[in-house]
Amino acid sequence: MNLNVSSFSLLSLTLLLLFSPTVTADNITHAFEKYSNFSTMSDLFTKTKLTTLISKYQTITLLAVNNNNISSITNKSAIELKNILMTHVILDYYDELKLKGMKEKSIMLTTLYQTTGLGEEMNGFLNCTKSKGRVYFGSGVKGSPLNAEYVTTLYHNPFNLSIIQISMPIVAPGLSLAVLPPPPPPVPLAPAPAPSTMNAAMAPSPSPMSGATPPAPAPGPELTPETETPEVDSPAPTPSADNEKIEAADKAGKTSSACKTRFSFEVVVLLMVFFVSFAWF
Repeated sequence: MNLNVSSFSLLSLTLLLLFSPTVTADNITHAFEKYSNFSTMSDLFTKTKLTTLISKYQTITLLAVNNNNISSITNKSAIELKNILMTHVILDYYDELKLKGMKEKSIMLTTLYQTTGLGEEMNGFLNCTKSKGRVYFGSGVKGSPLNAEYVTTLYHNPFNLSIIQISMPIVAPGLSLAVLPPPPPPVPLAPAPAPSTMNAAMAPSPSPMSGATPPAPAPGPELTPETETPEVDSPAPTPSADNEKIEAADKAGKTSSACKTRFSFEVVVLLMVFFVSFAWF
């Protein structure tokens, strides 16, 4: 009897797996079409061709962010964006009923990024934590913040596809391209010592042949050129009456002195002749 029950259960599970609907790109797109406020995320899943990759799985939960809060990742490169979106695809089924039934604890959820084999330090997992009745999501990397809060369930097809809204996108460490730090500032060189007065005096002046351009002379005070007055021969002064008297007196004095000298000489000659004549007699 027990064998028949076990066989029946195994057969039922097999039939359920065989005939259960699978996630397709079409039903993901149609699910997002009902919510125009999530059109940006729907377009990103299509552009990165993740809808095709997701269709290979039978059970998927998408973490969706509305147009107002997704702008922080839309400027990423194509590779970064694809990696980030893959961490928003949980390889399990979660809806509002299942999340509210969680106990106050944390669980690790496997994402689509983990299947690439590129996951490092738990960045292919999500931390789902329930605290004070609220559910939060964040990267599984140790120390990562749990900032993305569960808002509501947008679409659910039990045990197949669920789309739930979170408050903000999740960016796991290591999924974005590394940003190189700016180069360190150059080490300032010590200023050269100022040349002393003696060294400056002994320094050779630059040769004209060296090609060095002599420094321009420092501008001095602006001088107003004086008007040059051509030299003119001044006329000889006209002799006045006083000048004529002085010149006449000079001439008279010179004549008188000459006469006196001549008279004295004649007197001496006469005296000598007189004495000679007297001596003769």
